[in-house]
Amino acid sequence: NEQGGNRLMYFGANKVSKEVSIHSEIQYRHHTIAPVNVEQLLLRTGINYHLANNAMLTAGYAYVAGHQFESEQSTPETEESRIWQQFILNNKLGRIKFEHRYRLEQRWVSGVYKNRFRYRLMLFVPINKAVIEKGTLFLGLYNEVFMNAKKTFFDRNRLYGALGYQLNKNTSFQLGVMQQQVSNSNKFHLQFALVFNPDLRKKAE
Repeated sequence: NEQGGNRLMYFGANKVSKEVSIHSEIQYRHHTIAPVNVEQLLLRTGINYHLANNAMLTAGYAYVAGHQFESEQSTPETEESRIWQQFILNNKLGRIKFEHRYRLEQRWVSGVYKNRFRYRLMLFVPINKAVIEKGTLFLGLYNEVFMNAKKTFFDRNRLYGALGYQLNKNTSFQLGVMQQQVSNSNKFHLQFALVFNPDLRKKAE
């Protein structure tokens, strides 16, 4: 289906110590704009190590179940297990926060092994306040390029723009549109993301 897709997403980073947090992520991707025709269910987790306030290393595992458009079967047509590592570096220029994300993926897609490298540059621009804090409306913009280790070097490109709202210190929302280019096809996805980062250290105390 080339009319447009839908993605419902949850992201969490839960601190368990000063340097360590747990990454959790669920993405429910749909072939259609209405979230009624499942394309992929992506489950991703990992351990974050915070090198500094603006730098973080992560290693983790992901599972991706893929379904064909208007599939008659309830079980996925493709299944992927993925080990991944990433490095995130943040910097600010005036009010704008820049996030550089470098990610390596070792993928087993229905039994076939593949390597992939991803680079994403994301900008966060506060609208009604000088910094992103409680009650801030902001723009989230990114471009991400995916590259394969062999065969077809270019895998895909994602261009994204969203309006976000920082509800409180731990919770934010983004509603946006992502254009994904894969070889000769372009498709737009309506995306809703919830970011929920409660600090688990308080419960431990």
